[in-house]
Amino acid sequence: MYEGPVQDLIDELGRLPGIGPKSAQRLAFHLLTADGADITRLQTALQRVKDEVRFCIECGNVAEAELCRICSDTRRDASVICVVEEPKDVPAIERTREFRGRYHVLGGAISPIDGIGPDQLRIAQLLRRIAEPGIGEVILATDPNLEGEATATYLIRLLRNFPDLSVTRLASGLPVGGDLEYADEVTLGRAFSGRRSVDA
Repeated sequence: MYEGPVQDLIDELGRLPGIGPKSAQRLAFHLLTADGADITRLQTALQRVKDEVRFCIECGNVAEAELCRICSDTRRDASVICVVEEPKDVPAIERTREFRGRYHVLGGAISPIDGIGPDQLRIAQLLRRIAEPGIGEVILATDPNLEGEATATYLIRLLRNFPDLSVTRLASGLPVGGDLEYADEVTLGRAFSGRRSVDA
């Protein structure tokens, strides 16, 4: 335990996701010894995020205006919607340069243990978007974990009510550079079920 302000900073940093007590302490002491200009830049960046950043009224991604840059880009394919859990998933997909459609951010995943049900997610907004003319495909890109699978399964049941809609799920399987002996049964099973033919 440390003197008041230092301990307060450690406690606040420890409340951030993925930051344990040791990391919080390390960050606090880094900030304690940092240059005043660095601290001012950090304060300014934090304040600007709270003051200027909002969520896109169309897809739920982070934005500085009513629409995010992807929803306002007329070159994107508006007939394809990729459903993700969080705004942080959008840049991950964008880095692949494989997807040129639009996104829909759910704001999480169904997790009964955490008290998150379908009503806490942006599912109703997704259904409204899909009901508009011109939507041909929905790609489910939820995380390949228990919560992500539960969310995808729930969405698949709902999307069956749209007969002209193509619903796809991201493939999952073995990571590049991985070893078979370290793969779990579910990952290995999906790699088998998702296998493709190759030219000999």
